[in-house]
Amino acid sequence: MSTTPTGTQDPPAATAVPGVLESRLTPGTSRDTFARDFWGREALLTRRAGDFSDLFPAAAVDELVSRRGLRTPFLRVAKNGATLPEASFTSPAGVGATIGDQADDTALWREFADGATLVLQALHRTWAPVGDLTGALGAELGHPVQANAYVTPPQNRGFDAHYDVHDVFVLQTEGSKRWMVHRPVHPDPLRDQPWTDHRGAVAEAAGGEPYLDTVLAPGDVLYLPRGWLHAAEAQGEVSVHLTLGVHTWTRYALAEQLMRAALAELRDDPWMRGSLPLGVAGPDEEAGPVRDRLRAALEEADPAPHFHRARRAQARPAPLGPLAQLAAVDGLAPGTRVRLRGALDARLEGHRLVTRVGWLDFPDADLPALARLLAGEVRTAGDLGLACAGRLLRAGVLVPAAR
Repeated sequence: MSTTPTGTQDPPAATAVPGVLESRLTPGTSRDTFARDFWGREALLTRRAGDFSDLFPAAAVDELVSRRGLRTPFLRVAKNGATLPEASFTSPAGVGATIGDQADDTALWREFADGATLVLQALHRTWAPVGDLTGALGAELGHPVQANAYVTPPQNRGFDAHYDVHDVFVLQTEGSKRWMVHRPVHPDPLRDQPWTDHRGAVAEAAGGEPYLDTVLAPGDVLYLPRGWLHAAEAQGEVSVHLTLGVHTWTRYALAEQLMRAALAELRDDPWMRGSLPLGVAGPDEEAGPVRDRLRAALEEADPAPHFHRARRAQARPAPLGPLAQLAAVDGLAPGTRVRLRGALDARLEGHRLVTRVGWLDFPDADLPALARLLAGEVRTAGDLGLACAGRLLRAGVLVPAAR
């Protein structure tokens, strides 16, 4: 049975909108509409969202598997709902490349010909166009994004019905794939609540009437919030799709940061560091006063430093070329064009510039220029001051900008 959910949208023939979300993933659905009606709530199928051949053409699969020396865990292989052992598709690569967990293209070909799905994991680290897209999307959404590619031979499936613990955008790039989608059995799962914890409920739900039973063709995009059940099967040709995984920050994660901040404060409280009474049998007598002090610390807690530190750890900065960077440092002049390195999550905290590549303290005189840099108003080294610009270039915070 084929169904069309209320979340299906056919974009108009031409839509000029800014941002990765609206321009590439959900054309025809505005950012505000997506945020209100779909984000974390409902599936959204967008037909003919665009041409994704620039992101990950079929030839990229062959290049990555046969020429790039991929190692596990950048590659995974699945067949009939199970993941194959790594030793079945890896081997050393000969003289000068004897590391034993590299992709064996002959073994991969044999598994693929026998119906296995090739999963190219963390594709944002191995294929530049995908990395550029995930970086831009993560900055736009405010949540870190990673990417996998799933390459499935005709009439085969890689995995049984399951749910993910992150939101996904599925971009069909080659061939077609039938998707069976069901509503969650465990809504909004946390990172440590995988579908295997609810295996029976997942299997039972997957046997019922689907919310969505459809075939994705090249250019189609399917958004699924975390927890939504799904299984997919290639049709009459090889299917290649990208899955952009959005690792959403949750209120529970914010609560964890609040608790960390409160506990950090309580470390300085001598009474809290004190020992429980001798011979105590349980927490009953002490729990009340401890709870009171914890509650007071939570009221005063500032989760921002812990939150931003955790956020910075969730992603990497944009690529940095050492040769271009050295040339920029050696040739630094007032007219040298510079820009803030992408995906740094840079912020000023007092006199300290904190980024994903470390922190630097600055004097009062540099703070106005740094504020302009973070606001995107700096164009040349002269705008910052040569000494400040040189320091930031050497630290990998600034990079040379194209003319």
